Amino acid sequence: VQLQASGGGLVQAGGSLRLSCTASGRTLSSFGMAWFRQAPGKEREFVAHISWRGINTYYTDSVKGRFTISRNNAKNTVYLQMNSLKPEDTAVYYCAASVSGTYSFTVGEYDDWGQGTLVTVSS
Repeated sequence: VQLQASGGGLVQAGGSLRLSCTASGRTLSSFGMAWFRQAPGKEREFVAHISWRGINTYYTDSVKGRFTISRNNAKNTVYLQMNSLKPEDTAVYYCAASVSGTYSFTVGEYDDWGQGTLVTVSS
């Protein structure tokens, strides 16, 4: 499946952004979906995962209570609502799809990746 991430930009600390990840070539409805991020000079890290029906969600501790992952299978799109943004949230954000649908925080467990969208949070 081909994934296209969008919605990144420059925002002040405390602000909000909503990222979108739209799929083409195949329906997302059977995939587990996740967002990862990669800051300059750092490894790609897990942010959030949502199960294929949207019932189960998982978050890394640093974003719990601030970020919300959701999906609209009819629109073939997954979202990441980011509130109360901090400078340490600055990174390129990637969406990823898991054919197995199984939750994982490991990069290698995801089969398809979007191109990334840059989020910059100024202090």
